[in-house]
Amino acid sequence: MLEQVLAFAKAASDFIWGPYLLIPLLLATGLYLTVRLRGVQFRELGHSLWLAFVVRREQGAEGDISHFQALMTALAATVGTGNIVGVATAIALGGPGAVFWMWMTGLVGMATKYAEALLSVRYRITDARGEQAGGPMYYLSRGIPSRLGRVLGWLFAFFSAIAAFGIGNMVQSNSVAGALHTSFGIPLWVSGLVIALLAGAVILGGIKSIGRFTEFFVPVMIGAYMIGSGVVIALHLERVPAAIGLIFSEAFSGTAAVGGFTGATLAAGIRYGVARGIFSNESGLGSAGIAAAAAQTRQPVVQALVSMTQTFIDTLVVCSFTAVTILSTGAWTSGLNGAALTQMAFRDGLPGNWGGWIVAVSLAMFAFSTILGWSYYGEKSIEYILGVRAVVPYRVLFVVASFFGALYSLEFVWTLSDVMNGLMALPNLVGLLLLSGVIAAETRQYLAHKRHGGAP
Repeated sequence: MLEQVLAFAKAASDFIWGPYLLIPLLLATGLYLTVRLRGVQFRELGHSLWLAFVVRREQGAEGDISHFQALMTALAATVGTGNIVGVATAIALGGPGAVFWMWMTGLVGMATKYAEALLSVRYRITDARGEQAGGPMYYLSRGIPSRLGRVLGWLFAFFSAIAAFGIGNMVQSNSVAGALHTSFGIPLWVSGLVIALLAGAVILGGIKSIGRFTEFFVPVMIGAYMIGSGVVIALHLERVPAAIGLIFSEAFSGTAAVGGFTGATLAAGIRYGVARGIFSNESGLGSAGIAAAAAQTRQPVVQALVSMTQTFIDTLVVCSFTAVTILSTGAWTSGLNGAALTQMAFRDGLPGNWGGWIVAVSLAMFAFSTILGWSYYGEKSIEYILGVRAVVPYRVLFVVASFFGALYSLEFVWTLSDVMNGLMALPNLVGLLLLSGVIAAETRQYLAHKRHGGAP
């Protein structure tokens, strides 16, 4: 019976994330918003980074956490296994050209992320605990004044609450425990217990606790990984131009077989580059809007500009470091896939055992941060469905699940999570398209005000 259910879930996942439904819909929505907003992600990127990393907060504005903390919470959820495992898989199955299509996904995805954050702040509410509550479930139900909006909002919240336990929790704790057991021999139950205790210490304090922790942890986590991969790239600097040349030359031609690499068609490069790019940055899923809604801000566009830097950092920066490391060391021709491919690149690129340790520790840190970010997404989703009384029990159950996730093989949980993530995206994308007029109007008003010196 379980095998039949698993087979059905795999078939559903392949269809939802295949070339005929979600991938073209995600790309088309990102392209449409890019055109509708006149390339706001390109025109305002410098201003966005200034708001995120220099201004960082709006003193006295309504909200629970600062702009920077909201960004770090969202980055905690997205900078995860996709940046290490996903990039390697894209290259292994789609060739170096897949990285180009991953970049393209990130560039249009910045407009999608911008739109999600803008609407999340625009339609957020103050809940019974006095905290901000927002995200797709609120802008769908409040922004689309009909039964359709209420149904779409409920469906998003339902799928999100379930997905949080899978891709945002048990799959991640399993990845952490597996990496630490393989590299350092740490028993799975020990890793599971530590993960649960650490996660509980942060999660049970709510969004302000999560924001304070991620504000410190996420920059350190990303910085440490980029330093490690940066050293590998620096030691192979003479190969970097050729590696970048491969990304562009193979993007439109496919990749011939070389070494242990079996070759890839142009279609495979596009498919895996786009799919892994979306998996990494989550643009279009709507999840990051939940964190954006908690930000202290008077102006939805300001947080939207900050939030779109998440996709830039995740895909255009962190994923690029992984890709260039794999390509410049030549590891991509080994025939390996996933985490094993990234580990080989680091081991070959650094002396001693440093390479393998860096990947194992980075994978553990990335996965743990994802647990924190998704815990907040899940609790706000369950709050929307059942009210604030369900939040504390949900947090406790989430922490317990992180322990058991470390102990057992989770093929079914992983597959079900893929399905739930895809089903989250569908109502969200419908909402973004229907509310694109609101997004464009808010953006025009802010930018006109900014040109006259009246906006931050």
